[in-house]
Amino acid sequence: MFSTALGVVGQVTSTVTTSAQHLIDGEPIDQHLIDGKPINLFTMSDSNVLEHISATHTHSHPDNSLDVDSLFYTVQNIIKRSAQIVDSTVQGTQVHVETIEEKPPKSNFSSPLCTLRTIGCEPPGEEIALKSTLSILNNLSDYSWDAKAVLTLAAFALEYGEFWHLVQLQQSDQLAKSLAILKRVPIITLNPANLQKRRHAIVELNGLIKTTLQVVENIFELQDLSTRYFKDVAGLATALQEIPVDVFWVIISIVACATKITILTSDEDKHHDLTPYAEKIHHIFSKLKIQLVKCKKQIEELHNFTRLCILFRSCTAILPILKALVFPKDDLQPIIDGSTNTTVAIDILRRKNVLLFIFRLDISEEDINILKPIHEGIKNNNLYNIVWIPIVEQWTEELKKKFEILRSKMPWYVVQYFSPIAGLRFIKQEWNFKGKPIVVVLNAHGRPINLNALDAIRIYGMKAFPFDTITIDGITVHPNWIEPIVNNIDPTIPIWIKEEKYIFFYGGKDNDWIQQFRKSAQTLVVDPVLKDAKINIELFGVGKGSKGGEDLGIIERFWKGIDSLFFTQIHHQHVDSVSKEVQKLLSYKNESGWALLSKGSKVVVTGHGFTILRVVDEFEKWKGLIKEKAFETAFKEYHNNVLSIIRHCSRLDIPNDAGKVPETMPCPECHRVMKTYTSYKCCHVDGPLEAHH
Repeated sequence: MFSTALGVVGQVTSTVTTSAQHLIDGEPIDQHLIDGKPINLFTMSDSNVLEHISATHTHSHPDNSLDVDSLFYTVQNIIKRSAQIVDSTVQGTQVHVETIEEKPPKSNFSSPLCTLRTIGCEPPGEEIALKSTLSILNNLSDYSWDAKAVLTLAAFALEYGEFWHLVQLQQSDQLAKSLAILKRVPIITLNPANLQKRRHAIVELNGLIKTTLQVVENIFELQDLSTRYFKDVAGLATALQEIPVDVFWVIISIVACATKITILTSDEDKHHDLTPYAEKIHHIFSKLKIQLVKCKKQIEELHNFTRLCILFRSCTAILPILKALVFPKDDLQPIIDGSTNTTVAIDILRRKNVLLFIFRLDISEEDINILKPIHEGIKNNNLYNIVWIPIVEQWTEELKKKFEILRSKMPWYVVQYFSPIAGLRFIKQEWNFKGKPIVVVLNAHGRPINLNALDAIRIYGMKAFPFDTITIDGITVHPNWIEPIVNNIDPTIPIWIKEEKYIFFYGGKDNDWIQQFRKSAQTLVVDPVLKDAKINIELFGVGKGSKGGEDLGIIERFWKGIDSLFFTQIHHQHVDSVSKEVQKLLSYKNESGWALLSKGSKVVVTGHGFTILRVVDEFEKWKGLIKEKAFETAFKEYHNNVLSIIRHCSRLDIPNDAGKVPETMPCPECHRVMKTYTSYKCCHVDGPLEAHH
């Protein structure tokens, strides 16, 4: 199997050997010329390196023509054993042979050793190290990048391993002693003064060789992972893109090491600093280690994701799902009972319906408080429990302290696991967690009956119990949808609703419009015709004081409620009148003005500030209809007439962290498909205040 590669390895050996010898006789290795122009090797960017080496790569060699694995295992064994001899000879370190773990090559592996030894030295052909490296890459153009690195390392290991093997045997074997003389071994080993003089250089050389081997090991591992996980692990694509440049530095460092050996075994005392190569190889080694850690983490996430997908398809109990969702295999830990501040086994959730409260540590206290009435409502029901699963990508001591503060405010169960949870990818991908808190409801069989009940809980509280989609869909299509949103804003609103008064809720970004609307609408409030007809109208500026001031807290709560109502309805297959009105109101969120008219809790109409204000300003034109029709009917009909004349663009802003949203959205005004845009926003603050408008 290996015989087809022998000639190439021989050429590499010759290139490394002759270029090293020539570099002793001629120019130093860190002076480089390309097309007659000087190049500073160690300031070259990766893109420049890639530009020089890309033309040398064709990779047309059949994959099965070279047993790269067996060759690499052999090279590993040679270099590791040689490094031991160096440590023992130069530093006096005693290392037991048994401590090296060797991987044997395949039984039918044909060693290139004999062929390599029959190759004679070629006359010098390369003038500088960069050209030597490019020559090697040209000789290996048909091979994959990992094979190029191994073949070059094998050519070097043949010389390096033989040299240090002769060092070990020359005292006890006469043949080895004679061979050692030809290899110039005595120059280093027989003269203690020479050995001491060269000691630092040999240690430096040995260290660079060992690190270079580790780099190749990491490249091999990445290539191996890519054959199994390339499509599913994003980090592998990035790592593999950089391997050609990494291999270039491996090969040029091997050329530098070969030069160093030639210097050390010569009578001349020439300087050749390996430090720049060592620094570069160490940098690559560190980078590859980080890439491997990231890739292995992504692979672990993939395995956990696959396991959870299988569990959700086949499992009929909640406990195995909860364990797999949070804890990796063999790392099961207790959870905290917030009501007693004690740890309990997760088995306490067996056969329970569970509300998984999932959020990051930047949650507001208001969002935590939303679930407290739910906890009170279900705590005597032995079939339901709330569990907080904190989402943290990388734990720090500061985050752990923040976790403890948040945990102390929660009376329900809490997962305390200071590592990324096993089901993080599943939660993001299948449950559409994008940063905003969600409440996933699982029944006792582990089946999700609602992927996010938090929006419904925020609006309806225990009225949405047991928080399944059927129950929530039933209460969100009611025409009195505005009542649960505005009831807690002002104590007078529930009274007006109970008395079935007409209420104008209004707001907007433009204070001039707000003042104008209040002034115009006030004429309806005091109009004698309406008073004679027992039509009582109230005005409520959402978050707006009579003197023009703003209550940002009220504005935030109001729009959070509208947002939540929108998201409870967003996936309805059919757009009903309630969903349409909610979407219309939400589309006015960032407009200059908007208004909503209700009769008691029943919504009559929602509209843009411009059209609603026109209807109010032109009251004299349509108030005669009130004798024939109800006020709300007359108002709505006239508003529709205004809409037929005046059209404004509808805009709906949905934040990226809102979870799953439809690919298309019908316009609430005309039912055409709305165009999609990307926009960016920053309020220059942290935490919940980012939601202020």
